[in-house]
Amino acid sequence: MTMSPSLPDPDRLPPARFALDRWTWRETAYLLANLPVAVVGFVYTVVVIGVGAGLSVTVIGLPLLVGGLQGARLLGGLERRRARWMLGVRVDEPSPLGRGHQDQGFFVRLWAGLKDPVGWRALLYGFIRLPWGVLTFAVTLVSLFVLWPVLPFIARGLTAVDRAMVRGLLSPSDELERRIAELESDRGVVVDTAAADLRRIERDLHDGAQAR
Repeated sequence: MTMSPSLPDPDRLPPARFALDRWTWRETAYLLANLPVAVVGFVYTVVVIGVGAGLSVTVIGLPLLVGGLQGARLLGGLERRRARWMLGVRVDEPSPLGRGHQDQGFFVRLWAGLKDPVGWRALLYGFIRLPWGVLTFAVTLVSLFVLWPVLPFIARGLTAVDRAMVRGLLSPSDELERRIAELESDRGVVVDTAAADLRRIERDLHDGAQAR
């Protein structure tokens, strides 16, 4: 049985040094790939927002936007895997969308998809990555051929920002999701209680009218 190589703790990467070790080459490859990946993410984000907002007044606009957010989730997952393999960043996968809404109506599921924080953060990630991708590609390319003695330090500094972006925008918000679920559950209990009280009052009024 082949064991996959274990990744180091993202907070305990080997220190950058003048020698060009395997981590330097991994980080350099990651930075050079930032530009094409960022272009794909930016184009996808613009198309999703443009089409979803433009067609939001029609029947298909909001479902298309929800589908776009689902696609953004998938792109975010690919970015998490890329960062995990090339940068050693360990970020948990977010909870699946629709948990707790499977047995509810279409509009409830649609609303849950529209307010999906994971999808929106993934779109934001795709939007802001383009200028950063252009910058890191240019700096890394120049460093690779001109400033190669200090390339390990430049690569480590640039990828530190990438690591922060992945952790900040592509990590799950389980605590937030848990609080939202609790609030929705509490709201459901309040609504059910209010409906039961209203039915009881109507019944009492009806019985009182009949007694008179």
